[in-house]
Amino acid sequence: MDPLSDILSLLKPRNYMSAGFDAAGPWAIRFADQANSIKCGTIVSGQCYVSVEDLAGPVLLTSGSSFVLPRGRTFFLASDPDCPPVDAPHIFAKAQSGGIVKHNGGGECFIVSSRFVLSGPHADMLMAALPPIVRIENDQDEASLRWLVERIMQELRNPQPGGFLVLQHLAHTVLVQALRLHLSNAQQASGQSDRTGQNAPDVPDWFAALSDKQIATAIACIHEDPAHPWTLKELARHAGMSRSAFAARFRDVVSVPPMAYLTRWRMLLAGDRLTHSGLPISEIALSVGYESESAFSTAFKRVMGCAPRRFGKDTL
Repeated sequence: MDPLSDILSLLKPRNYMSAGFDAAGPWAIRFADQANSIKCGTIVSGQCYVSVEDLAGPVLLTSGSSFVLPRGRTFFLASDPDCPPVDAPHIFAKAQSGGIVKHNGGGECFIVSSRFVLSGPHADMLMAALPPIVRIENDQDEASLRWLVERIMQELRNPQPGGFLVLQHLAHTVLVQALRLHLSNAQQASGQSDRTGQNAPDVPDWFAALSDKQIATAIACIHEDPAHPWTLKELARHAGMSRSAFAARFRDVVSVPPMAYLTRWRMLLAGDRLTHSGLPISEIALSVGYESESAFSTAFKRVMGCAPRRFGKDTL
């Protein structure tokens, strides 16, 4: 798989709900209890504001704009940021996945959105690289995203047999396409250094890595064969750079050195296999490049915070 697919596979996003919201007049909604989840939505018509708790001011979303909220934090949607919010259950108490909720009669703002529950144990580590609000503007090349949203609209308005499964697949595709557009936007943005320092120390900026073509080439090599005995020199050669330039560039873009990234990715894969595969630790160690179970256990505990045997039990 490609690196973005690898990361999403570890997150294991499960579509919890897809629905439409048709509103009019003044309104504001507070969505709490979003831990371990991603919210993804599109403004089909009208406009509204989105904001995340304890962060800077609201972001205006107009017709055609999409958003992803990857941090699992309490957020707000509103017609006016000064409007007092009500908690979401008061409006969506009777809502069902695949339905459309009308508020104040509807007709002024229509939103299609999906919520994904992340069942992978590494969600916080993997999603920390994304900004709290990913906004995809209407003027970007997002024809494929618009087509997907239109299909969701059709399923919501005209329920058909098998509609639940169709909505599940469409919602997942919308999430992937939205992240693709975010990566494309990052690739076109000038000044990679503007993103440096946004993350906590030693936390890889996965998405910045994928937005840099040379660094992404090295990342793809690591993801394609994590058990290979990679060296800094070999990764630099694949990236088409000198060893020193590659090391400096990688650290600048990704926020960690190349070999630290390699180790962390190996441990994330190992953690997933400890939880889901049932394989013995010695086989898992070998699958991520460690012939010595002892060396693997030491590296795993350093990166993941506990011994492999304890991790497998704690995440069941």
